[in-house]
Amino acid sequence: VREAMCFMMDPQVGRDVCYIQFPQRFDGIDRSDRYANRNTVFFDVNMKGLDGIQGPVYVGTGCVFYRQALYGYGPQSLPTLPSPSSSSSCCCCGPKKPKKDLEEFKRDARRDDLNAAIFNLKEIESYDDYERSLLISQMSFEKTFGMSSVFIESTLMENGGLAESANPATMINEAIHVISCGYEEKTAWGKEIGWIYGSVTEDILTGFKMHCRGWRSIYCMPVRPAFKGSAPINLSDRLHQVLRWALGSVEIFLSRHCPLWYGWGGGRLKLLQRLAYINTIVYPFTSLPLVAYCTLPAICLLTGKFIIPTLSNIAAVWFLGLFLSIITTSVLEIRWSGVSIEELWRNEQFWVIGGVSAHLFAVFQGFLKMLAGVDTNFTVTAKAADDQEFGELYMIKWTTVLIPPTTLLVLNLVGVVAGFSDALNKGYEAWGPLFGEVFFAFWVILHFTRFLKSLMGRQNRTPTIVILWSVLLASVYSLVWVKIDPFVSKGDSNLTQGCIAIDC
Repeated sequence: VREAMCFMMDPQVGRDVCYIQFPQRFDGIDRSDRYANRNTVFFDVNMKGLDGIQGPVYVGTGCVFYRQALYGYGPQSLPTLPSPSSSSSCCCCGPKKPKKDLEEFKRDARRDDLNAAIFNLKEIESYDDYERSLLISQMSFEKTFGMSSVFIESTLMENGGLAESANPATMINEAIHVISCGYEEKTAWGKEIGWIYGSVTEDILTGFKMHCRGWRSIYCMPVRPAFKGSAPINLSDRLHQVLRWALGSVEIFLSRHCPLWYGWGGGRLKLLQRLAYINTIVYPFTSLPLVAYCTLPAICLLTGKFIIPTLSNIAAVWFLGLFLSIITTSVLEIRWSGVSIEELWRNEQFWVIGGVSAHLFAVFQGFLKMLAGVDTNFTVTAKAADDQEFGELYMIKWTTVLIPPTTLLVLNLVGVVAGFSDALNKGYEAWGPLFGEVFFAFWVILHFTRFLKSLMGRQNRTPTIVILWSVLLASVYSLVWVKIDPFVSKGDSNLTQGCIAIDC
């Protein structure tokens, strides 16, 4: 709390800070962090980068809020953010300040005019014009914050606390009234103030609305972890957690709060910050090309055709430049953030595993939910685990989310075996193109090694794993037998191509 208060009480930046976001650290994770539960790339790279723009996104935990920002007010001082409609300047007047939204002008006017006195609605006829305007302002506040005069007065107090007119004897009843479930009905709670509803990841929406009003956030990384929690170390539970996050992003993408079109009028949200929010909602859709990229190597090996054409010199230079830029960016991120190469590789592996499973399911489930009103739930069947440390890590919970990565893994393994067997039949000339095809397939399999270990489970653990691997090995050996066909020589194979059944 002291770390957060240092930023909020800063005379230079404190007036525009809506929340202080801390990284979350986790306990109870295996040493190798098999499923990238620590999220070090996100917390130590992405969030630190956003701190240099308009601040990190709100991640739902480990955060200290400024109360006025939650009430829907804009920052106390106008931010120096460029506005498309006011970016021009002249030599006499200088650059124009960004304009406030009409809604914020009205809210600020009501905030300045409303005082601590609470008027009786039945006596409106006896008021003069000024008192009537104050009463109308109060009614507008009630539509926004609810039917609690004491709470409305507290929202206008910058330093918090209760108004002097509050009656201590009725405070308990007033508090029960405010925290009741029906209090926020027909108010702006969940729509414009407080935590914004409309997505299972309401944290993204809440922070996005604040940044659109001109607030900025701060990312604080103290040496001693400020917030610690637990994370699911089982593969199925981890994928369902990722599925929930991705589903929330799809819901935001299909809502009116999508960063692609929301909040352009005020000019309060920086362009790079908007791009960061766009990235948080469109990343589940990368599962579609990712599935294609993981499938193409196996198709090339099974069909014997290399889908990627021969690269020209210019195309090879562009490809090499792109590859080198990715490597350079990764090296700079490692040196700047302190993230190890192993953590970066774990994150890359789980991005592929989650991309072809949880993200893919989230896209289809999100469209079904938002467009067709069908709420699809994926159930998980758990099996017993022992009481040893990290015993749940080896527990297999079969669920539909595991089907796509398992299929891709088996498909690439079969493709590699089929490619080698086909090269053995065709001779030495076929080995050159084979290495290019096998390289991409091995690259896909390498990303699924952690997933493969999870499927294997613990030795002598469950008969299901034995059956699964038995079927897999039987399928692979059957393909090898059919491809090689050792009982037919190459000379005889040409004669038997036109034979049918008993005629041969």
